[in-house]
Amino acid sequence: MNYVYLYLLAPLHTGGTTQEGNLLGIARESHTNLPYVPSSTIRGKLRSTVGNDIEQRIKRVQLFGPDLKDTQDTGFLEMYEAETDKKITQLEQGNIWIGDGSILWMPVPSLSHGVIWISCPLLLQRWAKFNGNPEIPAEYSTNLATKAPVYLKDAILPAKSLQNWDNWQNFIPQSPEANAITRVLVLPDRHCATLIQMSLWRQVKIKLDEHKSVDGGFRYEEAIPPDTLMYFTWGITSQANGKGEESSADFKALLSENSILQIGGQESLGRGFVQQWLGNN
Repeated sequence: MNYVYLYLLAPLHTGGTTQEGNLLGIARESHTNLPYVPSSTIRGKLRSTVGNDIEQRIKRVQLFGPDLKDTQDTGFLEMYEAETDKKITQLEQGNIWIGDGSILWMPVPSLSHGVIWISCPLLLQRWAKFNGNPEIPAEYSTNLATKAPVYLKDAILPAKSLQNWDNWQNFIPQSPEANAITRVLVLPDRHCATLIQMSLWRQVKIKLDEHKSVDGGFRYEEAIPPDTLMYFTWGITSQANGKGEESSADFKALLSENSILQIGGQESLGRGFVQQWLGNN
């Protein structure tokens, strides 16, 4: 199984079913309630980066499957069959599958250290399954000095609860894109989930009328904050049928040509910019 890292360069609003009162929430995992990026969002964005000439269009269908427009274009279907020796008669999956984007490390403001990236055994174990299953660090493991308390938003972690973590870099991708992550702390699952919830980006939005007066109420809009490190998995579907290596190479080339992506909502406000790169497995 392969994976791709996402380092958020701007707040990422993925949209979702969470809407309570005047809060426009983001997509969340049903079993953990943690924010995530739906695979359909990632897949749709990558699909849109493929060009529209006939060669690129054929490649797009091979990788991601046809859309309704493709199945209704008789001329394209004939060219596709001539080029690939494969006939399209209906909507079907492509040769590549893409998984959901999961949080690995998330930045949290700290009065004592500026910003600290937090994670938890649940998130690290999930990631470790794709990385040779390294030993998961104990709760409160950190690369920070353990002789002084750590202040995280409204929480104070006493020095006696902290544990030295020497091999913390094994849990950080050794890529220039992730160099900013230098202060890390592993929290218990329940505390990590609470701090992630408290550290989400929230913007107040209002609507003005023609007189520049507030029209109606206001609302909050959530987003995953910049400098969060996420990842998603991908692989080859059974649909590839002998074309797996070719499709894998095409997909990797597509990723290398688009190191910066803009995914999720609020594109016109500069939201959703992420830097992505292939993980080593």
